[in-house]
Amino acid sequence: MHIVTFTRSTPDTAVRVEVDSSGTVSWGDAATVVNPWDEYALEEAILQAEKTSGTTTVLAIGPEMHNEALKHSLAMGMKEAVRIWDPALENSDSLAYATTAAAAVRKLDDVSLVIFGKESIDVGTDQHNYQTARKLGWPMLSYVSRILEVDAAAKTIKVERLLEQGKQIVTSKLPAVISVMKDINEPRYPSFIGIRKAAKAQIPEWSLADLAVDLPAAQTKVTAFSNPPARDVQVEMLAGSPEEQAAKLVERLLEEKVL
Repeated sequence: MHIVTFTRSTPDTAVRVEVDSSGTVSWGDAATVVNPWDEYALEEAILQAEKTSGTTTVLAIGPEMHNEALKHSLAMGMKEAVRIWDPALENSDSLAYATTAAAAVRKLDDVSLVIFGKESIDVGTDQHNYQTARKLGWPMLSYVSRILEVDAAAKTIKVERLLEQGKQIVTSKLPAVISVMKDINEPRYPSFIGIRKAAKAQIPEWSLADLAVDLPAAQTKVTAFSNPPARDVQVEMLAGSPEEQAAKLVERLLEEKVL
């Protein structure tokens, strides 16, 4: 069974991201990290491959900065890693990403399951997950909190989905695309040997020509980035006992018409 997952390098959530004087988004000289949601997808891909005696491939779409996320993935235990990049992908939208992702999965040829993290924190969206499934023509199972069963012989997968109303058990045919929640597992730390091996890895790069794919016309366009307006924040410490503090807080909230 061949399981594929996607990753990317993103700014650390603790880093202050700003738009510089040229209108470019910058996080200074701070290091990037693996997109936090992807770590759960990577861990689950490794676990499911171990259970089914399968193999794994991790893909990243983007320039060289994403090699770091790919090497982290290899250090965790992913078997193969590939980065896809082409100048035509610069400033592309999620539809172009999904078209490229689906073409890369098809190039691998024998994929049974694609696992995405819930979303990408740098762009704050998960629509590329659904678009990739649509481009592949495969079932899409989102918000997966547990994979209950994978039957490689019968080509089925049974999962638990975490919804606002509760939990839902769903069975689907394979191949399929799923997106996972953080409750699904506890991502492992890369081993020292894994880190050393990954550091020496040569990451192959595929172009759009290698994928034999043409990008669709962009449906969205980013016209500019700007920093949010500065907020004037005032802090008032309420004195007194907890009961007195609570009464004063309610009074303030009423004055501000919050309540």
